[in-house]
Amino acid sequence: MAVDLLLGLQWGDEGKGKIVDVLTKDYDIIARFQGGPNAGHTLEFDGIKHVLHTIPSGIFHKNAMNIVGNGVVIDPVIFKKELDALVKFNIDIKSKLFISRKAHLILPTHRLLDAASEASKGKAKIGSTLKGIGPTYMDKTGRNGMRVGDLELADWKEKYRALADKHETMIDFYNVDIEYDLKELENDFWTGIEALKKLTFIDSEEYLFRAQKEGKKILAEGAQGSLLDIDFGTYPFVTSSNTTAAGACTGLGVAPNQIGAVKGIFKAYVTRVGSGPFPTELFDEDGETMGRVGNEFGATTGRPRRCGWLDLVALKYAVQINGVTELMMMKGDVLSGFKKIKICTAYNYKGKEIKHWPYNIEAENVSPIYTEMDGWSQDLTQMTSAEQLPAALNAYIDFLEKELEVPIKIVSVGPDRTQTIHR
Repeated sequence: MAVDLLLGLQWGDEGKGKIVDVLTKDYDIIARFQGGPNAGHTLEFDGIKHVLHTIPSGIFHKNAMNIVGNGVVIDPVIFKKELDALVKFNIDIKSKLFISRKAHLILPTHRLLDAASEASKGKAKIGSTLKGIGPTYMDKTGRNGMRVGDLELADWKEKYRALADKHETMIDFYNVDIEYDLKELENDFWTGIEALKKLTFIDSEEYLFRAQKEGKKILAEGAQGSLLDIDFGTYPFVTSSNTTAAGACTGLGVAPNQIGAVKGIFKAYVTRVGSGPFPTELFDEDGETMGRVGNEFGATTGRPRRCGWLDLVALKYAVQINGVTELMMMKGDVLSGFKKIKICTAYNYKGKEIKHWPYNIEAENVSPIYTEMDGWSQDLTQMTSAEQLPAALNAYIDFLEKELEVPIKIVSVGPDRTQTIHR
């Protein structure tokens, strides 16, 4: 049985958590393949909002297994807080949540290194979430990292101490004023480790291989968005892992020829948290309205999200590099009330019109070229079928499908799992 993928196609915050929650009923296993607690997947149902950072978004479904794959980095402190928040829902965590032994651990000193590195950059900072993600992936590729499976070995504490001591030396190198009490940070870390050790550790690539052989349906859940991919995103303003379809293969141990449907999620407009280029960013009343109506604040950081019109150049690029087979459009309801809606269909790149994603999209090189369409005023949040959608919204969707050459199968009209229209 092929493994289906669910990916964000913009700079994250597209609504992956909600869609995984909606789709989980059709799958036996939900598997996270990259990222860490810098992700914030928001789910809303029965009047309650849930924000997950590391745990897969299928955890609230009784019949779904949830796997944290080898490509994920885990902060035991944050992970324990997530587990504690689930206690009141009476979920059998031990049998419903498995952790790959090959997933890497975020140490307290990784977070301190992150803060020191960002502080040293001054105005050139990249907008890190300061969760220690980058330094952890650096240790992974530098072959110094600690993995979940190490916790089953007798000498894991010695390995921890050697790595933490090395990190403290590196923090001193940055020569910035970072005050911290490592003993206090470590107390929380030890508590998190003990909580983690109560869970089931697995050789996840073997588990998923067997599940495929048994005909189980598997959905791989990405974190962040394609434009934050370490190779294909707006480098250096990116995350530290491969957020694109290829990352699912390396982050879970799934062979490329075993990938099935690639489901891409995008907002009807665009948002971005933190630093980095953003060609369609709005600084006017329209941008303020998007942010206010869309409640655009980072699920992990709480930072206001920058807002702008839909960028089709960037979206086509993400569809192309991921091999997207079907699309889901989120937050169409936020655009209700705009008399005119703009779509960036090309860039003016150094004085020349182009329709592909160039090497550099900084403002001095790129300005958006817009196509304008009629907006709609109807409240979409109570609509339950595609037939109810306003004509102007259908025209918007038809235009996007023609340009992207991929069908839009789902239109989200609100945050709740019930506010989802299948086309």
